[in-house]
Amino acid sequence: MEYKDTLLMPKTDFPMRGNLPNREPQIQEQWKEMNIYQKVQERTKGRPLFVLHDGPPYANGDIHMGHALNKIIKDMIVRFKSMNGYCAPYVPGWDTHGLPIETALTKNKKVNRKAMSVAEFRKLCEEYAYEQINNQREQFKRLGVRGDWENPYITLKPEYEAQQIKVFGEMAKKGYIYKGLKPVYWSPSSESALAEAEIEYQDKRSPSIYVAFHVKDGKGVLEGDEKIIIWTTTPWTIPANLGISVHPDLEYSVVSVDNQKYVVASALLEAVTKEIGWEDVSVVKTFKGRELENVVASHPIYGRDSLVMLGEHVTTDAGTGCVHTAPGHGEDDFIVGQKYGIGVLCPVDEKGYMTAEAEGFEGLFYDEANKPITEKLNEVGALLKLSFITHSYPHDWRTKKPTIFRATAQWFASIKDFRNELMEAVKETKWVPAWGETRLYNMVRDRGDWCISRQRAWGVPIPVFYGENGEPIITDETINHVSELFREYGSNVWFEREAKDLLPEGFTHESSPNGQFTKEVDIMDVWFDSGSSHQAVLVERDDLQRPADLYLEGSDQYRGWFNSSLSTAVAVTGKAPYKGVLSHGFALDGEGRKMSKSLGNVVVPEKVMKQLGADILRLWVASVDYQADVRVSDAILKQVAEVYRKIRNTFRFLLGNLSDFNPETDAVPVNELREVDRYILVKLNKLIDKVKTSYENYEFAGVYHSVHNFCTIELSSFYLDFAKDILYIEPVNQQDRRSIQTVLYEALLSLTKLVTPILPHTADEVWSHIDSVKEESVQLVDMPNSVEIPNADQVEAKWDSFMELRDDVLKALEAARNEKVIGKSLAASITLYPNKETKALLDSVEENLKQLFIVSGFEIGGSFEDAPENAQAFEQVKIVVGVAEGETCDRCWVVTPTVGEDQDHPTLCSRCASVVKENYQN
Repeated sequence: MEYKDTLLMPKTDFPMRGNLPNREPQIQEQWKEMNIYQKVQERTKGRPLFVLHDGPPYANGDIHMGHALNKIIKDMIVRFKSMNGYCAPYVPGWDTHGLPIETALTKNKKVNRKAMSVAEFRKLCEEYAYEQINNQREQFKRLGVRGDWENPYITLKPEYEAQQIKVFGEMAKKGYIYKGLKPVYWSPSSESALAEAEIEYQDKRSPSIYVAFHVKDGKGVLEGDEKIIIWTTTPWTIPANLGISVHPDLEYSVVSVDNQKYVVASALLEAVTKEIGWEDVSVVKTFKGRELENVVASHPIYGRDSLVMLGEHVTTDAGTGCVHTAPGHGEDDFIVGQKYGIGVLCPVDEKGYMTAEAEGFEGLFYDEANKPITEKLNEVGALLKLSFITHSYPHDWRTKKPTIFRATAQWFASIKDFRNELMEAVKETKWVPAWGETRLYNMVRDRGDWCISRQRAWGVPIPVFYGENGEPIITDETINHVSELFREYGSNVWFEREAKDLLPEGFTHESSPNGQFTKEVDIMDVWFDSGSSHQAVLVERDDLQRPADLYLEGSDQYRGWFNSSLSTAVAVTGKAPYKGVLSHGFALDGEGRKMSKSLGNVVVPEKVMKQLGADILRLWVASVDYQADVRVSDAILKQVAEVYRKIRNTFRFLLGNLSDFNPETDAVPVNELREVDRYILVKLNKLIDKVKTSYENYEFAGVYHSVHNFCTIELSSFYLDFAKDILYIEPVNQQDRRSIQTVLYEALLSLTKLVTPILPHTADEVWSHIDSVKEESVQLVDMPNSVEIPNADQVEAKWDSFMELRDDVLKALEAARNEKVIGKSLAASITLYPNKETKALLDSVEENLKQLFIVSGFEIGGSFEDAPENAQAFEQVKIVVGVAEGETCDRCWVVTPTVGEDQDHPTLCSRCASVVKENYQN
């Protein structure tokens, strides 16, 4: 007869291959049919709320690896929280206003915005935004992210805009909103002001010029034939020069060179001499900068006065210590200019072209004006040196083109008025990583007022009216009325109606005796949009609350969403909108380079999911130290897929060997389990506690490594390996077999639950193959808890020691295999010569040592000192590996002299023969 038919081999229809690209969409369809998000929320209703507030991605284009990293981390946290005592809603959101959508329509869709009204163009922007949202929503869902996808928050929705208007109104009411002429980052390529958060620095090649300003009135300190030297890398700002700034406490020198006298900071004299190429320089006199206050120099091109002023911003890092000051093109320049009342001159228009105020250079693009301005300076004898340098320069982060400082009338949020509250809120927030606190604290401490107005069409209007005398009107009445209009009609109503139709009926104001009003045409900075989400989402929705427990975004959001959200929330409520902030790094290629199409190194989530599946992508996210920049490549993903295969095979083994196990009737009580079985339960307890702690601390790599190690070391390499000799060979109801199955069942349930936040598709697939569970999804149960094991510490210590001994035995077997002494380990017989401690350990083991070592023969030959010379020596034991005596049993593959003792079964050992007879009798 074929004795293999009598083996209790694993039986399961759980496939070895995951086939995730095809299987996952089917599982997601099942989730959709069972309405899994709502079921989870219903199950956890009444529990403490845990709100992870989704930072809205911008609604444009397909998702990239950064999106995938972000959304998967969020999903793992929310899934864990909902299985560990919380009600954890997840409301995804989208940021929808701003330049990229305008650009996509005008450039990619070839929309002629000049041929339509602003309101019509905005409707096209809205339609485009929804197209992008629908596209990204499907891609996020394909990642396995569970959320309220049918009811997301979107910054263009009327109810969102209505709350945003209230945030603006509350800030205005507290005096934090003002309009002022001030130099701001200006993007000629976008034709709009930019906030600091919209600036990125790139290298730029610029002219470097040293220019001499003749002294017109030296105030008794300087002579009329002396010249003050300034240095600048922006020659185009020379037409806007109205002054020169010096530091009051720096020492300055008048030096004589080639019969000319120049003023320069003493500390920079050597560097200036070298740069200009002077020889035979002699110092005529020195004095403190404060003595130069109110000296008047002459503009080298226009001859107008250029006032010398004292400024603390002047440094000796570079230049001459005499700083060219153009209040229309620099913040420090503006501040010192305001102090001295020299006015503001900004001869550059919104497109970056020089105006008539830059006489002689009108119509030139600012960057192109550098050359003719430099030539003019040379022509009048004011240019001392021209060279070129490459330096870090602010760029528009959307268009990637250089920005300028330009003084314009803008709306600002006065950060300085509540800066102390902001810094206190930062301190009260929990930051992961911890350096996030220092980073945002320093940003808030050093931040200037926030320019919140933009000169674009697609955005939320600034809800300000103007009286006949130009006075801005922002009152509770106007704010509430506009908010309600936006809630009913959306913000497009601002562009569809005249000012009088946007004001409350019968509205009057002292600034307009004739009842004539106009409205603001600027829109709000998009960071004000998303930064208002704490009110427009957390307060607006019944299923959420403010403050959120967690904000989680990329590390670039310290200057972005973390910052703008903090500013608006503290301004309105006095508190941060979040209790905790977690940030992650950027996704780079396998070599640590930024992904770019030009390099051809872009890893696309959609492609990965089509080739490997979303669970592989999710497992990769869990495997990396996401708080720093992370690397991803085909090779890295293949390594992760191999780990997934091992985890999946473990599940398959567990399921297959439980096909005849009913936990209600077959489970063995803990106190009746063999000691080795209790040892694995102790290790399972340790795994449960460690994994849950790792989840709590957002340390997903700890979950990844712990689960992987448990599957490969405790289970596959040890427990499951020797258990086969019992699970396959012994009778169905044999005590040792049921004991092992009891442990396998506990491991199966616990492992399935523990990996659910990371591998939700696989976990639900496994769950569907566990007959004894009642819930239709593993997402509808809680995380496992560790079980009470008698004498757990002693059991673990003893069997940890045994595992060390077993490692020595395995090494000895491997050496014998390499020397061709044996083939498979079951062909071996081992003789151990242990020291006293190891002998005591072996004597205390009640289990079958041949099974535990997976050999056919075992004996203790004597003490450590008695070992023969051919024994392999280890620290606690010496081992002799020989060939087992006897024949190989056809059924259990053990080599034993008992094969053939039973005449009815001549190819079986006595053990297998008795099992086969018992099975036939039953």
